[in-house]
Amino acid sequence: MEVKEKNIMAPDLSVEVAGVKLKNPVIPASGCFGYGYGMTEYYDIDILGSISFKGTTLHPRFGNPLPRAAECTSGMINSVGLQNPGIDAVIAEELPRMREAFHGPIIANISGFSVDEYRECCRRITGEKQVEIIELNVSCPNVHGGGMSFGTCPASVAEVVKAVKEVSDLPLVVKLSPNVTDIVEIARAAEDAGADGLCLINTLLGMRIDLRTRKPVVANVMGGFSGQAVFPVAVRMVYQVSQACKIPVIGCGGVSTAEDVLEMMMAGAKAVEVGTANLLSPWACRDIIEALPAAMQKYNISSLSELGK
Repeated sequence: MEVKEKNIMAPDLSVEVAGVKLKNPVIPASGCFGYGYGMTEYYDIDILGSISFKGTTLHPRFGNPLPRAAECTSGMINSVGLQNPGIDAVIAEELPRMREAFHGPIIANISGFSVDEYRECCRRITGEKQVEIIELNVSCPNVHGGGMSFGTCPASVAEVVKAVKEVSDLPLVVKLSPNVTDIVEIARAAEDAGADGLCLINTLLGMRIDLRTRKPVVANVMGGFSGQAVFPVAVRMVYQVSQACKIPVIGCGGVSTAEDVLEMMMAGAKAVEVGTANLLSPWACRDIIEALPAAMQKYNISSLSELGK
């Protein structure tokens, strides 16, 4: 007697964030993947759902003084300080190279030190081919002024969001800082001001001291703490914000496995950014994407779009 094989359909990895469709929810986080093209020697980056490129400011920045990084248990501290060539060089030089290597939707991570800088950067990037989402970084703890001061004050977050929405029709996702007392208050301020989505969390503020020199390990004294150790904090904040807000959430913070992606999406995220894991292994995002179908089948998930809100 002939036994027919069951027709098992492959799990559906596709998701949608702020009206933008992604083939899967895995996005390399800003600052941990450069502009993408440098990773093509390791794998075909077209398998990624999207890429959030390196944080960009109006003018070029050298960044903070060296040393800029310190190891931690299950994580790291970095104090790069938004090193980047400036918005004009990104548009003229980096984006064309990025588009040659990656053909999906691009997320432009934008930062600034005044409302006018945010507005102008977003105005210039709007209309660039493949740039389909602006990710507004109001949460970087590595620079003095700018990101930290905007991201910890609801009124300041609202002011920046409104200013950007005046000059850009791209979906606007605001990346939030966890270094606040009430993450929901900040998230609601962004939503009420017109944000189309939220991304959280950015790095926690941390510090290490060298026992031999008795001085801070990084020259900037403190920096952004990231890695697997922050994952439970990220899941908690994603859950709180997704319960309180109607706009979609991108989860970020300590994600390193396919199971982490599922957990973050069960907490309410519609997509997930992978950061520090890329610095530990250049194949991190590829491995997560390849492992997702089996993880979904293990937990009886036929479509990722059924998770989250």
